[in-house]
Amino acid sequence: MRVCIGGTFDILHKGHKTLIKHALRTAGSNGFLFIGVTTDKMTRNKKNVKPFEQRKRAISEYLYEKKPTANITIKPIKDKYGPTLEKEFDAIIVSPETLETAEEINDKRTEIGKKPLKIIKIPFVLAEDGKPISSSRIKKGEIDTDGKILV
Repeated sequence: MRVCIGGTFDILHKGHKTLIKHALRTAGSNGFLFIGVTTDKMTRNKKNVKPFEQRKRAISEYLYEKKPTANITIKPIKDKYGPTLEKEFDAIIVSPETLETAEEINDKRTEIGKKPLKIIKIPFVLAEDGKPISSSRIKKGEIDTDGKILV
């Protein structure tokens, strides 16, 4: 299966890792996984986001540990659609935060005569306090990358 995911992946945390693991499972052992990472230009309005190359490297290192058998490509994306309007994919894996974008992608794909993607929504990964794990919460020092409370 040809699967895609995308995001900023600023601080690679348990939520990101869960998204990647789910995408790998969905792609399957001989499938294809596209991981779109937002460009530095796209993140310039966000506070203290690591440079693209550091974010990409963190994902690559995580994947190296997992030893996936799917064919994986990690590329920069310049907008919220990435290559989903031009390339052929079967599914997109999203969190509740990005579900709306996946629905927009399918609307646009339908408009241009492409088959809609199967949208697979995974739930937020929650920290010990029951709130979603996020890079912004980690930066504030509220939680660590596994969702453990720090304050």
